[in-house]
Amino acid sequence: LAEKKNLPFIYRIHEAPDRDRFGRLREFVAGFGLKLPKDGNRSPEALQKLLAAVEGRPEETVVSTLTLRSMKQARYSAERQGHFGLGSRAYTHFTSPIRRYPDLVVHRIIRAALLERSTVPEALHEQLRIIALRSSTREREAMEAERDSIELKKIEYMERHLGDVFDGTISGITSFGAFVLLDDVLAEGLIHVSQLDDDYYSHVESEYSLVGEKRKRRFRLGDRIRVQVVSVDREARKLDLGVAQ
Repeated sequence: LAEKKNLPFIYRIHEAPDRDRFGRLREFVAGFGLKLPKDGNRSPEALQKLLAAVEGRPEETVVSTLTLRSMKQARYSAERQGHFGLGSRAYTHFTSPIRRYPDLVVHRIIRAALLERSTVPEALHEQLRIIALRSSTREREAMEAERDSIELKKIEYMERHLGDVFDGTISGITSFGAFVLLDDVLAEGLIHVSQLDDDYYSHVESEYSLVGEKRKRRFRLGDRIRVQVVSVDREARKLDLGVAQ
């Protein structure tokens, strides 16, 4: 409707993955015998095939995590740029006008079109650009606020579990340690490299790993691990972990 009537519009867009991130993902999954096309063919079908190929395999968690991290965040735009994740060249949503302002704007535009109003104010084009930008910003802020409140409750819960042992999955690797997502409570904590006192560990970025220089022990993204809660800092919202003995 918007295209046929050449209407200014609010789109929900999702751009293709960043070339560098897609390239790193391709190199990483190649180590498992999995293939992705060259970055010129960053298609949703290729990523769907990758996730289907890894389903049920031990590396499913790590590949799924890295695939998600390679994606860009969807946002609102007054320009039609397509939706990569849905494989659609034009996409919007309008099902919740009472809680999403862009949905209300789409309702208003469609209503005007159905009433066959022949003129569209020139200023509306610029207004929609501003509305899309502000709506995307507010959406991210709301998501961050929700995430922060949930993390705070998790930290408060973990204060009662100092010294307890949990099973989890390594969810992130950095030069200063490994992040672990605990199974039971889905709280994420950090094993700082200072807790890994059996060796000197180097960050191998291309392999998403921490590797001991002498013993060659490896902590890799997606690995299962058993950890112990070392400390909890509610103000900093930090959960410090150690490898369970």
